[in-house]
Amino acid sequence: MALFSLGDRTPKIDESSYIAESATVIGNVHIGKKVWVGPGATLRGDYGEIFVGDFTAIEENCVLHARPGERCEIGDHVTIGHGSIIHTGKVGNWAVIGMGAIVSDFAEVGKWSAVGEGAVVKNKDHIPDEAIAVGLPAKVIGKVSEEYKRLWTEYKERYNNFASEYKEIKKLS
Repeated sequence: MALFSLGDRTPKIDESSYIAESATVIGNVHIGKKVWVGPGATLRGDYGEIFVGDFTAIEENCVLHARPGERCEIGDHVTIGHGSIIHTGKVGNWAVIGMGAIVSDFAEVGKWSAVGEGAVVKNKDHIPDEAIAVGLPAKVIGKVSEEYKRLWTEYKERYNNFASEYKEIKKLS
């Protein structure tokens, strides 16, 4: 993994978390317990701060960043899908951000909400708790079901286990 301090801004990563070798973590980035950060992900706390809660998965090629003096905040048990961007946004506990989705400046995604693949949650927009939002711009189209919560709880547990399992990964060749 590529960890970088910038002045007095130094990443703080819980030892139980896994950061892929090709991921980049710069500056004021705080990563909680059993977080899994996939290959190619960039968490850049160069002039803002990034907080990632416990048991969260940040999949391949995601970008997290914050404006100067601001925060990008990711809750506990969050899944951020492949290639997503979170910029000075706030993502609530248990939320799922679909592949390639964008959560823009000062936007908020509520607890247990699902943002569909490729959706854009615009600047200062708010997706309420347990909502399903899709499109460009993201619009609420429904509510998360109990079955969805059950399935995603199982999926999230797999990534929690990856945080430990991937520490034993062996590079071939």
